[in-house]
Amino acid sequence: MAGLGDVIGVARGEVPCDLVLKGGTLINVFSGETYEADVGVFDGTVVGIGKYRGRKEVDVSGKYLSPGFIDGHVHIESSMVEVREFARAVVPLGTTSVVIDPHEIANVFGLEGIQYMLKSSKFNPLNVFLMLPSCVPATEFETSGSALKGFDLYPLLSEKWVLGIGEVMNYPGVLKRDQDVLDKITMSHEKRVDGHAPGLGGRDLCAYVAAGVRSDHEGTTVEEVREKLRLGMHIMLREGSLTKNLIDLLPLITPHNINRCFFVTDDRHPKDILEEGHIDFMVRTAIEHGIDPVSAIRLATINTAEYFRLDKLGAIAPGYTADILVLDSLEEVKVGGVYKRGELVAEGGRLLDLPVEPPKIPLRGSVNLKFLTIEDFKIPAGGKRIRAIEIVPHQILTHVHTAPAKIVDGFAESDPDNDIVKVVVIERHHASDNIGHGFLKGLGLKRGALASSVSHDSHNIVVAGVNDADMLEAVIEIARMKGGLAIVADGEVVGRLPLPIAGLMSEQPMPTVRDELERLGEVAAGLGVGVKDPFMALSFISLPVVPELKLTDLGLFDVNAFKFIDVFTD
Repeated sequence: MAGLGDVIGVARGEVPCDLVLKGGTLINVFSGETYEADVGVFDGTVVGIGKYRGRKEVDVSGKYLSPGFIDGHVHIESSMVEVREFARAVVPLGTTSVVIDPHEIANVFGLEGIQYMLKSSKFNPLNVFLMLPSCVPATEFETSGSALKGFDLYPLLSEKWVLGIGEVMNYPGVLKRDQDVLDKITMSHEKRVDGHAPGLGGRDLCAYVAAGVRSDHEGTTVEEVREKLRLGMHIMLREGSLTKNLIDLLPLITPHNINRCFFVTDDRHPKDILEEGHIDFMVRTAIEHGIDPVSAIRLATINTAEYFRLDKLGAIAPGYTADILVLDSLEEVKVGGVYKRGELVAEGGRLLDLPVEPPKIPLRGSVNLKFLTIEDFKIPAGGKRIRAIEIVPHQILTHVHTAPAKIVDGFAESDPDNDIVKVVVIERHHASDNIGHGFLKGLGLKRGALASSVSHDSHNIVVAGVNDADMLEAVIEIARMKGGLAIVADGEVVGRLPLPIAGLMSEQPMPTVRDELERLGEVAAGLGVGVKDPFMALSFISLPVVPELKLTDLGLFDVNAFKFIDVFTD
């Protein structure tokens, strides 16, 4: 590593730089300007802006130089691929740093899952910073694979790549002064505490912010987000695969408050990453909807870095890490080349070969089921009407739908003619007897069954089907694959995607996963499914922190009343 004297000598022009990007138009996120300048790089760091000579000089005339993009809040597990495959997809798109919250894998494996993500991030051309999951489990109304208290997480706060405490989803716990939740916030000291408070306002929001929560990514309206902004919160503008809030919230941004906002993807799936983009897609979208291009770049770079106190990231300036994008077009945000610490790592939309391959980290199996029989899927009739979970298109919230029960031989059955099918959630971490039973409306399934080991946030197995035999076979196929997605019709497995890493992630490249997901969608559509992404819809059926009606392994849960209720209404 070079000494400070060496850096000063190179910056003064007394010694050639390692690399000079010559003749490009610099996007200055501090002054809001664009202007022509050479960028001098030495020992992985920008040392000078102006006119420089270098041992290696690259002509970037006619192109724009931008800081590398930063995703301020993302669950890599939702991309369904390993960290190295995620990096292979997003780095050529200009994302050079991400701040992850690994609460998906932590709900399966606890500290082992967090360490897996940290170790898997090494030797990638992507900075992976980590926020420690605050909600493992997310609630007491489901069974997760682990439970992490404040004292479990505390030793990790000293890790270089750990930036603080991840989204505090249990905002009722904050307001009720739950000691474990408060411990996690308190122990963060000078590090950040991210929020997750959909719809929270008034004095409750004041209490949440006063407790030490500093950001939120759950805002859906300008009015909601403006209140949070006025109380000092940093606003994460989100554009995920299911939750798309960017366009609705862009009118909030003014020159006076832009420094308090930045871009995040939260959950973005393979198809959207590969076909639309990542943070680059958000920058493009912002520009298309009237945000000044340099301001849009700020939302993707320096604003994120400053919130997380990443003092050497987010800008092209002396002393900053040389994570630099070469943009062929500013308005279209077309990334031609990506430099990581001054080394070219991606060009023309493709990641270049790495000098060191990222490690493969072994993990134990995560699907541990009790011995299942067809009897486990039966629902004894307890009345003449049922409550069904009704899917809301393009949303993770659900409605309560009541309907006549279809009773056959004393059991409530699926009623596909009225778009109602049985749904079951099976605990898969401890091989317990916990099985929740309910009904689902809006899936459109006419034949067969769909099952998944991806079900937020505890990731038990969720299966929806027209008949019990196909539902059982679909769950058995999940166990065979050690986690994944499965479709069964007439006793035959007609579609499958193995996700052996915690039941959440594949070992395959992202394009392969994307293609398999699309094929599963086609198979599901052939069985009558009308939902665009049925497995995504299924994955949120068991999330008991989002209204109105959900199903966990412990039973049917009324989120508004915050209690378990009966499937039957009379």
